[in-house]
Amino acid sequence: MAPKIFIDGEHGTTGLQIRTRMAGRRDVELLSIPEAERRNAALREDMLNSADIAILCLPDDASKEAVQMVSANNNVRIIDTSTAFRVNPGWAYGFAEMDGAQAGRIKAARFVANPGCYPTGAIGLIRPLRAAGILPDGYPITVNAVSGYTGGGKQMIAQMENADHPDAITAPHFLYGLPLTHKHVPEMTVHGLLDRAPIFSPSVGKFAQGMIVQVPLHLGDLAEGTTMESIHAALAAHYAGQDKDIVTVVPLAESKALSRVNAVELEGKDTMKLFVFGTPGAAQVNLVALLDNLGKGASGAAVQNMDLMLAS
Repeated sequence: MAPKIFIDGEHGTTGLQIRTRMAGRRDVELLSIPEAERRNAALREDMLNSADIAILCLPDDASKEAVQMVSANNNVRIIDTSTAFRVNPGWAYGFAEMDGAQAGRIKAARFVANPGCYPTGAIGLIRPLRAAGILPDGYPITVNAVSGYTGGGKQMIAQMENADHPDAITAPHFLYGLPLTHKHVPEMTVHGLLDRAPIFSPSVGKFAQGMIVQVPLHLGDLAEGTTMESIHAALAAHYAGQDKDIVTVVPLAESKALSRVNAVELEGKDTMKLFVFGTPGAAQVNLVALLDNLGKGASGAAVQNMDLMLAS
């Protein structure tokens, strides 16, 4: 019998994208609540407890409520896409490629916290350098990023796409998170293996899906002898041998030939590209992650985690 999958919040942006990715699959059975019944608490609780895996596509408080609805006496496994459990040590962090053991942790876990879109790019760049001893304790990391507006959910999509919306956003690009207290900072700090919280400056562009995350570094403040080439080698070694090449470290020669990076290049894909930019022999580098904020940054990652859990 095919495993039963319930997407709690299937009518939201992330849930709809997960359903799209699972359309036509015959190896799982999707449980579904009609949109008109989505506020039926009893039906929702029944669906949660009838599933083999429940994927929560909800705000933080609603996710916490859903977890409480799952009976302690059954074997329902949960993938949560909110920020509620991402630094909870009782939950496996759902970024399988971030180190060699993480896929195994996800396969064995009952509870998996799907990563945020910005942290996926930032952690993907930072953690390998911390693990390799290149990035020292106390280094003042900055993370600068731009996302497609779908990351803001249905409300922001309406604001960006409907000029008649009472709170329409007409700016082609805007900066937010100005108090520097964004909810993704703890996640970047913990899973980036940082001992000092980064300065995170997020922004949104007038494009639906896509993301660029940048981490600039001063080579002289890193481990002695660090070069642009050694940073690239550390990233390449970290992601070598991963399943399905979901994370690609772009060769230095290919990066050097680029004159620009297109934020929407990976739209609709569930992969991520990492770049090392700079001039050989110079004193700085810029590390760049490219991904789809709804792909590897959300729904695509959730399906990848589901597949790992089903393979356990």
